[in-house]
Amino acid sequence: MTAKEVVEYAKANKVEMVDFKFVDLPGTWQHFAIPIGEFTEAVVKEGSGLDGSSIRGWQAINDSDMLAVPDPNTAFMDPFTKIPTLSITCNIKDPVLGKLYEKDPRTLAQKAEGYLKSTGIGDTAYIGPEAEFFIFDNARFDQNAQSGYYFIDSDEGIWNAGKEGGNSGNRPRHKEGYFPVSPTDSQEDIRAEMVREMEKTGIVIEKHHHEVATAGQAEIDMRFDSLVKMADNIMVYKYIVKNVAKRYGKTATFMPKPLFGDNGSGMHTHQSIWKNGQPLFAGDKYAGVSELCLYYIGGILKHAHAIAALTNPTTNSYKRLTPGFEAPVNLAYSSRNRSASIRIPMYFNNPKAKRIEVRFPDPTCNPYLAFSAMLMAGLDGIENKIHPGGPTDKNLYELSPAEAANIPVMPGSLDQALAALDADHAFLLKGGVFTEEIIQTWLEYKKTKEVDPMRLRPHPYEFFLYYDA
Repeated sequence: MTAKEVVEYAKANKVEMVDFKFVDLPGTWQHFAIPIGEFTEAVVKEGSGLDGSSIRGWQAINDSDMLAVPDPNTAFMDPFTKIPTLSITCNIKDPVLGKLYEKDPRTLAQKAEGYLKSTGIGDTAYIGPEAEFFIFDNARFDQNAQSGYYFIDSDEGIWNAGKEGGNSGNRPRHKEGYFPVSPTDSQEDIRAEMVREMEKTGIVIEKHHHEVATAGQAEIDMRFDSLVKMADNIMVYKYIVKNVAKRYGKTATFMPKPLFGDNGSGMHTHQSIWKNGQPLFAGDKYAGVSELCLYYIGGILKHAHAIAALTNPTTNSYKRLTPGFEAPVNLAYSSRNRSASIRIPMYFNNPKAKRIEVRFPDPTCNPYLAFSAMLMAGLDGIENKIHPGGPTDKNLYELSPAEAANIPVMPGSLDQALAALDADHAFLLKGGVFTEEIIQTWLEYKKTKEVDPMRLRPHPYEFFLYYDA
């Protein structure tokens, strides 16, 4: 839509408020609303002001004035507001420099798409993420000077098998949540309502289902789309999942590992490159892929430790990336093999369906940064002809110690991933997609706001281990 068309659309739908949404550096949606009388073509073109110093990872207080410039093509009617509200996603603009703000993740993702075109390799990067999440009945947690705890409850939780009063007795056992029917799967209607709300916003959904873990683990699969559009869709997806769960008196989380001893939530990310409407990953090499696709895989594997700081950006991410819970810790590629970090799906022979699935990302990532980082790593592989070596078709969880020693693995902590990103990020700077300032801001934020606070606090399990030492 044009600026004029989106203003007319708002009036035709009797909108009273327009919600300007944008994403901060860590990846959380922020917003403010304006009355419909203020929603003019000029505002759509020029933007509306905000304080950039109050947004995580952005401006200093002495350079705080920024503009949120809405993208008309992202507009949809918000399904969760009592007053008719139009939701619209924005880019951030620096009014002094007169250009889009370099620390705006959406702007960065647009630059990644532009860089792909500038290389001549392709013109479109298609992304298809599978974001998993949990739907709990409630979640309580706190941490202070003398106590720290979390308490999660779910009627589907296997720990409730002996609960007295109102016990349905139907719940999945560990690793048996994929795909039981109701009443074991008690959340079909909740997921269906999430799908319905997503479809109203224009997102195309392919399927929904219960996932492997107990306690309401779920997945809703979106049809693939271009990089920026899919990052936009992920933000809408998470917003809808959380708010529909709230409608039902429940709570949803995208934490990678909220439950000890059960499968975590990942965001397996399918991706491919196209040019002039033709797929470039299909060919006559292993599993029906092209040499270009193999080089793309080589780039992802080479830079996996660095991009993990963006695709797996929380301390909790590395509690998921442990062997034994279908976690893709091994940096290898294979067809059909879900124990490898990169899989080549073999469902269909159509060249247009040929793609790779990078399995280590998780849904706590900022999708604009994560998708861009994977694309830049893959393009670096193509540009430098980084061959990934031979595939690994064995079950990687059953390798002998000698065999396993030859296969590199993902970082074991966020600290390690951040160190890798600090040492290896030249490939992200190509074409000015990422900047040195963004990289350093990310490293500083993650270390001071997440790694250090976790490092300094006693863990409840430490009392179990060491209180009587």
